[in-house]
Amino acid sequence: MFIPLHDRNNLKHIRLQVVTIGLIAANVVIFFLTGPLFVEASTVNADLLSFGYIPALIFGDATLAPGIAVVPESATHITYAFLHADLYHLGTNMLFLWVFGDNVEDALGHLRFLVFYLACAAAGALVHGLVVPYSQAPLIGASGAVSGVVAAYFLLHPKVRVWVLVLFRIPLPLPAFIPLALWIAQQFYMLAVDPSADVSWGAHVGGIIAGLLLVLVMRRKGVPLFDRVVVVPKAVRLVDPNTMRVADTDPRDIPPSQGRAGPWGTHP
Repeated sequence: MFIPLHDRNNLKHIRLQVVTIGLIAANVVIFFLTGPLFVEASTVNADLLSFGYIPALIFGDATLAPGIAVVPESATHITYAFLHADLYHLGTNMLFLWVFGDNVEDALGHLRFLVFYLACAAAGALVHGLVVPYSQAPLIGASGAVSGVVAAYFLLHPKVRVWVLVLFRIPLPLPAFIPLALWIAQQFYMLAVDPSADVSWGAHVGGIIAGLLLVLVMRRKGVPLFDRVVVVPKAVRLVDPNTMRVADTDPRDIPPSQGRAGPWGTHP
């Protein structure tokens, strides 16, 4: 439906989105180490079986050969999110993470953002498994985790203008809530109409639900939702009204206001 290109949303609490950059770097490196560009097909398939998330291993009685089962089955709730099928699969996920991840990391903090990202990945795998519990096809890709990041951005910054490529060809600056709300709705709709598709809509929905819930409790203290502005009133000096008499004050002695009046007094 759309591809995000850029947002003008400055960081407020951190200098650099080190976790976002680190996750992108890790995904790229792992892709070149395990992907089809430089690795033989048999090795790629073995890696997908070893580190991809296979619902039948969790919910059914399927097993892997000893040489393939190199990590605990529960660990694949996370490891699958660092594998990608091709450059397009990798590139789109990392582009979404690059555009939206920095501001979510800014709102949560470095460590909590990493926990948040991995938790969204795990939630995506869990919902995928619940949708197709006996599937023996390995789930791979960062889509579940990235879906959680998108959902968190939707709650934090719906009013920020984001440049998006609509229908993969038309660049438009839109308030974030428009493309993100449509994208989120599409994931739930596609899960309802085609739950067993090649694209794991269940993983997307699982990540979205986790992202919406986790950002509520994991964001920094004082970080608002929905781009609300936190107003901190300036200090004012209180005057005892009993000491003021209208007759003692000549209006010509009152200096003109040097600013604009607001609910907290005159602002320079």
